[in-house]
Amino acid sequence: MSDTVPVAPGDRLDTGRLEQWMAANIAGFSGPLTLAKFRGGQSNPTYRVDTPGGAYVLRRQPFGPLLPSAHAVDREYRVIAALHPTGFPVAPPYGLCTDPAVIGSMFYVMGLAEGRNLWDGSLPGCAPDERRGLYNAMIDTLARLHAVDPDAVGLGDYGRPGNYFERQVARWTKQYRASETETVPEVDRLIAWLPATVPPQDRVSIVHGDYRLDNMIFAAGEPRVVAVLDWELSTLGDPLADFSYLLMNWVTAPEGRSGIAGLDLPALGIPTLEEAADRYCAATGRSGMPDLNWYFSYNLFRLTGIVQGIRKRIVDGNASSAEAEATAARLPALARAAWHFAERAGA
Repeated sequence: MSDTVPVAPGDRLDTGRLEQWMAANIAGFSGPLTLAKFRGGQSNPTYRVDTPGGAYVLRRQPFGPLLPSAHAVDREYRVIAALHPTGFPVAPPYGLCTDPAVIGSMFYVMGLAEGRNLWDGSLPGCAPDERRGLYNAMIDTLARLHAVDPDAVGLGDYGRPGNYFERQVARWTKQYRASETETVPEVDRLIAWLPATVPPQDRVSIVHGDYRLDNMIFAAGEPRVVAVLDWELSTLGDPLADFSYLLMNWVTAPEGRSGIAGLDLPALGIPTLEEAADRYCAATGRSGMPDLNWYFSYNLFRLTGIVQGIRKRIVDGNASSAEAEATAARLPALARAAWHFAERAGA
């Protein structure tokens, strides 16, 4: 989310209508505006909006046909607007537009969070103490999110609180089938196995749904989370969904992204998986973690569903990011890894 590129012809917006809407709906806005597109944001196209008075960020739904319930930018805006007054680190929410006549789809505008956007889980260039601080900040911020009372911030109806994993497996199965472009045997096996082995749920919280290193902005000079980004998959559910997804970093091979499996973590200053789990449990009052293999299998299955959606958008010609094809190529490996953890969980 830190790098921008010129807006390609297929991603252009009606800047005149956008400027009129922002002038009417965002206090203090004054044009003219210019647009650039963030390299990230494959699912929902994300733009930097620069004006003489400052910068904003705009997120819209993708161009072209959309799957039902996907790309709900209005839900993103709702959770950001609910969390911001609590002091939880999100970008300031400025406005939501549900009228597609303005730029062709729903969109929202938020503040630009200034700081560092990190992608590589090994955190090259950081000292060991700083690495540990950054990881601890990620864990502590997630624990803080899971401590928010949904009813107290107006999100009591943001999702159905029970049977989270059962519903999510069904949802991602449906999404996968709706965008399926070829047969992947491991996915078919997972679709049969996961719903038959769902673990019990004992807590309900706001869950982010995609809580990872590159969906955060960190302060420039200290290990502190300034803003958590990309709330598209947020809902009410089992907080272990978020935490097990974060722990995927520890079992994923380093590829210049968040994976840190096999690295010398003590030498780097990065907490071990056990240390990370202990810190989260201490912050949330848990006595320990369940067997994580089912959760890892589920998380990889869900990622497979997301990547299949990207693959389908490539086929349909409306993929949002230049990196979409490289991401879509990961699908077979993700499916194999998901089934590997299913086997470790007893499949």
